[in-house]
Order: sequence, then structure tokens, then C-alpha cells
Amino acid sequence: MPVPDFQSLMLPTLKALADEVESPLPTIRERVARAENLTLEDRQEMLSSGSQSVLSNRVNWAMTYMARAGLLERVRRGVYRLTEEGRRLLSRSPARINTQLLQEYSGFAEWRTKSKQSPPGQVADATKQITESADTPEEALGKAVRELSEALEADVLDRVRAAQPEFFEQVVVDLLIAMGYGGGDATRGRVTGCSGDGGIDGTIQEDVLGLDEIYIQAKKYADSNTVGAGALRNFAGALVAAGTNKGVFVTTSGFTPAARDYVERSPQRIVLIDGNELAHRMVEHDIGVRIRKQYQTKRVDEDYFEPDAQ
Repeated sequence: MPVPDFQSLMLPTLKALADEVESPLPTIRERVARAENLTLEDRQEMLSSGSQSVLSNRVNWAMTYMARAGLLERVRRGVYRLTEEGRRLLSRSPARINTQLLQEYSGFAEWRTKSKQSPPGQVADATKQITESADTPEEALGKAVRELSEALEADVLDRVRAAQPEFFEQVVVDLLIAMGYGGGDATRGRVTGCSGDGGIDGTIQEDVLGLDEIYIQAKKYADSNTVGAGALRNFAGALVAAGTNKGVFVTTSGFTPAARDYVERSPQRIVLIDGNELAHRMVEHDIGVRIRKQYQTKRVDEDYFEPDAQ
């Protein structure tokens, strides 16, 4: 089953400390995982950032919130125990612990109030949405980043589709160079597209002497006009005529199943990049986009505060 949201994990996490013994974080997470019948696959699921497991992230935030309410406390690095307030709450046998219940505790209420006090027009609304969501702050931030990236990629693809074919061919060359082909040296890539180009729109020299080259074909199509197997056969023939077997076929639309099947069976090494991947790669490698604003997230350096802790 999927890992429950962090508010749903508050009660199981508090119960994991009910034996009144000081417990390290790994033990707490293991007890919660067993209580929730999580499989090994569930436990190993990672955040979209890849920085932490979903289970660890959600248990940690559940503990952070409940610590603010005074239900549990940190004894030393990575070790926690239940407080008297936490024991009283468990004795009430609550059906669920969430932020609404925690609001009854003055420490938590004061912390929430302070966290929302930001200058006008800044992050107050976003903070409110994050703390009242079922997502942890990292998960909410990750979703916001994904939504912004998806919108940006769609905009980039629209711009490329609206551009002239010659510009699109240069975009593809610039992108492959940015991805490291040709050693990342812009002088090794060139656009060749013109009448009589034999189906080759650009080339990239993989070595300084130009002994090995990658050939490129770039097709600027509308989304509904997919590239079929015939176009791939023609491109493969152009590679043979050029005396090479490496090619990259890029389109602003997509490829038919027959086209992909042809590439799988072709003796030539042809890489296909459709419109969605093209836009994603352009954003990833800063082609046609620039950084508007950066945010950093930080965490406490435990080694600084407790250098001798084991």
C-alpha cells in the first residue's frame, strides 16, 4: 500500500514511542512501517528529488509537528521519547492526530502563527497551503517545481514549433553540444540543412579530428503529425550514404509505434527524441531558458552542534 500522508502517520508515530523507552529514528520508522503494513517497496519509495525516502520524510515531519505541540521530545541526536503530554493524548485513544488537533496545544499554535508571519505579498499564502496540506513541505515544494517545469516545457515546445525550420535545426545542434556531445565544444557542431542535404540537417564531430560524426535530422511538425517508419528508413539510408551509423532524429511531434519498432531493428544506431523530451532536455540544459529565481532549502548540521555524537 502507498505510504500514508504525514498527518496520517502522526498517530502511528506517537504510538511507536508508547513504550516510554528512548527510541532512535530508525527504530521509530520501522515500528511505523510495521504498524502500517508497508512493504519493502513502499519503504524504499523516494521523494521526487531523490534526497530521502518518502517514509523517512513523512515520519520526520510528523515528529517535527508533534514535537512543537510538546507530545514528544528529542533526547539527543536521533533519539526521541514520549512526553507526559503525549502520554495523556494517547490515553484519550484519539482516532486520528492531525494539525487541527495539534492546534489545541499552545506551543504548536504559536509556532504556526509565527511561521505565517511574513512580509505582505510574499510566502504567507504558500506557507498556509503547505502546512494545511496532506503533503510535507518538501513534497509540496516538489509538486510546485514540477508544475512550473511542465508549464515551462510546454511553452518552450510551443516556441520551437512556431520558429523557422532553420532555427529549429540550430536548436538541436546547440542542445546536443550542451548535452556533452562533441566534448561540449560548439565549434564541433554545425547545421547543414539545405536543399540537397541528403536528409542530414546537422552534424557533430565527436573527436577533434572529425574521424567520427553524429548525423542529425530535425523535423518540425505539429503535434498531430507524427513521424512514421518511412521517414526513419530514409534517414537510415542517408546515414549509410554518409558512411556512418550514428544518428539522432529529433521532432517537435512524436513517433509512430512502427517508427520506433524500425529503429529497434535497424543496424544503424539511431536515437529518437520527440517533442516532450526535446523540451525537457532544453530546460534541463538551459537552451532557450534562463534562471529567474533560485531558492535554497537548508537543514541543521548535526555534526556542528554535536560533533562527538555517535
